[in-house]
Amino acid sequence: MDLPSLALILRAAALSPNPDERKASEQQLNQLQHTPQHLVRLLQIVVDGNCDMAVRQIASIQFKNFIAKNWSPDDSGDQPRILQSDKELVRDNILVYVTQVPTLLRSQLGECLKTIIYADYPEQWPRLLDWVKYNLQNQQIYGALFVLRILSRKYEFKSDEERTPVSRIVEEIFPVLLTIFHGLIQIENPSLEIAELMKLICKIFWSSIYLELPKQLADLNVFNAWMLLFLSVSERPVPVEGQPMDPELRKSWGWWKVKKWTVHILNRLYSRFGDPKLQTLENKPFAQMFQKTYAGRILEGHLNFLNIIRVGGYIPDRVTNLLLQYLSNSISKNSMYSLLLPRLDVLLFEIVFPLMCFNESDQKLWEEDPHEYVRKGYNIIEDLYSPRTASMDFVNELVQKRGKENLPKFVQFVVGIFRSYDEAPAEHKPYRQKDGAMLAVGALCDKLRKTDPYKSELERMLVQHIFPEFSSPAGHLRAKAAWVAGQYAHINFSDQNNFRKALHSVVSGMRDPDLPVRVDSVFALRSFVEACKDLNEIRPILPQLLDEFFKLMNEVENEDLVFTLETIVDKFGEEMAPFAFGLCQNLAAAFWRCLNTSEAGDDSDDMGALAAVGCLRAISTILESVSSLPQLFVEIEPTILPIMQKMLTTDGHDVFEEVLEIASYMTFYSPTISLDIWSLWPLLVEALVDWAIDFFPNILVPMDNFISRGTAHFLTCKEPDYQQSLFNVLSTLMTDRNIEDSDVESAPKLIEVVFQNCKGQVDQWVEPYLRLTVDRLQRAETSYLKSLLIQVVANMLYYNPALTLGVLHNTGLGSTVFDLWFQMLQQKKKSGLAANFKREHDKKVCCLGLTSLLALPGGQFPDEALQRVFRATLDLLVAYKNQIAEAAKEAEVDYENEMNGLDSDDEDDDGSDGEMGMDDTEDGDEAESMRLKKLAAQAKSYGYDDEDEGDDDSDDGSDDEDEFQSPIDEVDAFVFFVDAIRVMQASDAQRFQNLNQSLDFTYQAIANGIAQHAEVRRVEIEKEKQKKAAEAAGTPVPAI
Repeated sequence: MDLPSLALILRAAALSPNPDERKASEQQLNQLQHTPQHLVRLLQIVVDGNCDMAVRQIASIQFKNFIAKNWSPDDSGDQPRILQSDKELVRDNILVYVTQVPTLLRSQLGECLKTIIYADYPEQWPRLLDWVKYNLQNQQIYGALFVLRILSRKYEFKSDEERTPVSRIVEEIFPVLLTIFHGLIQIENPSLEIAELMKLICKIFWSSIYLELPKQLADLNVFNAWMLLFLSVSERPVPVEGQPMDPELRKSWGWWKVKKWTVHILNRLYSRFGDPKLQTLENKPFAQMFQKTYAGRILEGHLNFLNIIRVGGYIPDRVTNLLLQYLSNSISKNSMYSLLLPRLDVLLFEIVFPLMCFNESDQKLWEEDPHEYVRKGYNIIEDLYSPRTASMDFVNELVQKRGKENLPKFVQFVVGIFRSYDEAPAEHKPYRQKDGAMLAVGALCDKLRKTDPYKSELERMLVQHIFPEFSSPAGHLRAKAAWVAGQYAHINFSDQNNFRKALHSVVSGMRDPDLPVRVDSVFALRSFVEACKDLNEIRPILPQLLDEFFKLMNEVENEDLVFTLETIVDKFGEEMAPFAFGLCQNLAAAFWRCLNTSEAGDDSDDMGALAAVGCLRAISTILESVSSLPQLFVEIEPTILPIMQKMLTTDGHDVFEEVLEIASYMTFYSPTISLDIWSLWPLLVEALVDWAIDFFPNILVPMDNFISRGTAHFLTCKEPDYQQSLFNVLSTLMTDRNIEDSDVESAPKLIEVVFQNCKGQVDQWVEPYLRLTVDRLQRAETSYLKSLLIQVVANMLYYNPALTLGVLHNTGLGSTVFDLWFQMLQQKKKSGLAANFKREHDKKVCCLGLTSLLALPGGQFPDEALQRVFRATLDLLVAYKNQIAEAAKEAEVDYENEMNGLDSDDEDDDGSDGEMGMDDTEDGDEAESMRLKKLAAQAKSYGYDDEDEGDDDSDDGSDDEDEFQSPIDEVDAFVFFVDAIRVMQASDAQRFQNLNQSLDFTYQAIANGIAQHAEVRRVEIEKEKQKKAAEAAGTPVPAI
């Protein structure tokens, strides 16, 4: 197709007012995109200066999107979608045109160039660096630097052998760059174009040294030459003429960008390569040289530069932040601190502290856009650019590392501001300085709480200087009072009325007319709820408090708000039941709002996404708190089912874990699993096969619940056929040779769930699952996956030993499987502990499987095999018995320790731990009960990570046994073993006698011991049954 025709199609596809014409043009473009030279024609339109700009822009977007998708396909097995000849034409031409097109198009071509360089350099594009070098030497400097910046950035985060190409870049190009940089610096009255070239050189240098200093730059002559240039740029003033007046344009002005990148580089060299204590022996001489030659000079330059702020001048926030970061890093080093010391007071009190104070731009934002004020105040990314955050970090570092000489004078300074504020008449009170002083007090909370004489004065300070500001006419002081009160909520108040007053002031702040005050009050409330010893302080106002909370959630999307709700729910537990339905409704509504905000791509989309996650996490917390009230789950289900149905697809990738946790609760705690909830099964299966293999352990939990709690529906439903569906997905995953052992570990666990819960009802699945298991066992590499697959065999033997043994015989691999099984049973760590089958459950499954073989008639199971299995089972039962006894002993010790801890005095030096501890033993039991319930729902039998193949004695596989739930819990392995032997003795006395005679004295003794223990267990089991029956009937249990 010729260029004019293609241009017409592009115009129609994007700009035609007729939707049918647009759709037809889009279809034409889709058909054309894989034809030869289509990509080249798009590029020709992009660079054609005679073509309409709108069409050029459409072509550039099409060009960029096609290259991003097809230049380097994700799957190496895919057929190339771009001809090699077209690729070569694109590579040759894009370099020429990328800097000639207008800025609007350059950004699109720059993205294309990035994709191509990242995919092709150096293997498919070896001449690229030669092109860069040639153009640098022939005055095509901007284009060469533009390309070199993209190339260098490819290796910014690469290390070791992946950085090899950087060495060639530095060796061949940096000498030319150095000459160009030197020449640019010499130019008098340089233009903004010169600033752009200098910025690109700085960014290229930054990417090349970010992780490692190339050996060519470690040469002192070369390094000194670069440093002289960076110091020259760093120390010279930024041109005054031409600076934009608009604050947003000003901070992005070219010369301020050059200054930012220069300071960035000096900071990085110092923090990464300039501290001898952090370097290897090989790199220590360079660090010592840097410390001696440059670190102090950079410090002096930064201090001089910051003086601009002191005299009322302008420095962009990001540059100020970087300058203060360097100074903070210098505090702990004696030589640097000695240079800082003479100017420290001026820096601390006339530069750093004013940066901590509420300022004019804060006031403007507070009044004009309070939502943006809140967003900036609670955005981690903003902290990277914030002078206020950097100032707080500087003060914290100073009092932590040099507190002896600096903390007293800084506290005295803050007290002086408090005093001046109190003494000044209302119309002249220094509100903004008071704000900074309060910020300092809050920021130094951890230090002041631990340091004499301040820790004993904190309550008085709060009452005298902080709490009065809850009623300040200045909104920012009301907000700061709430924040500071929250920081100190955990101190040990000698007068509980002061704690109560602060708590009620914070709650009142949730109704403040100013949004930032309401938000800070909610965040502070979290600390007060955590610290509250007497929940009766909060209990009467809980309904109103929750109302205010959700009003605020309707206004602001912020995950920290949800943290407060989670804290309240955690603290009040089942008392939240009356509010659970309303809470879930409000949280679901908030989730949908946050999701819509995030999908709309607003400026606050990151905050919206985080808040959406927080809403789901809070729903989980509520479901956990009401887990003993199953009927509530029926009421809540219609509210949260739509969230699960949408978010268990690719739409929910970012919240998949949180949604799976909710699904786990709903399938575990609901009285029954509704048909609506069953509609989630196909979504889980589809996700698992298509993209969610990394979430298999999380998906396992609700799928386990579906099978174990909805067994009848699982077995009888044919539309859809859940049994076939499960086999299909497990077969797909277990036969895929590209899936690693660690990613498929949940598959054998699910097979176990089927055969333990469907005993006698799934005979038709024994052979398919057993063949699948044995096939995967032959390819398994990790001992953990092998042990899980062996346990599938054990479960099937317990399910139906004759059927399972027959299938194993038909595979021809029966002896191989049993040889591996016995070998793994015998493997020990150096400590003597079992290397495999570490948990009680693992041993029990193996015992039941092997024991099931003992009752088979001789024709199905020969005597030689019987003797081997019998001895292995005895050894396993002894190990199982010992592990149970050890776990019981540890549990008793833990219980005693816990009781001792609860009975002991909960006061400590600063009162923090006592205030956050349990109120009494009953609360402790309740908390433990809730913990066990949560673990049961989330992890069921799979709440363990037992992949460690090392020799850690502590990892004996006994973790999380308390939370394990399984249908075989009702089966006692010892009783089961003895009963099987009795069946053999009754049905084939000669076989039993032969077996008995084959045992040596040791195994006979073990067998007798197991028989005695089984009888003890029979008595204990009967007592437990009587006790349960009595409890159910409400009658006392007779003493034994």
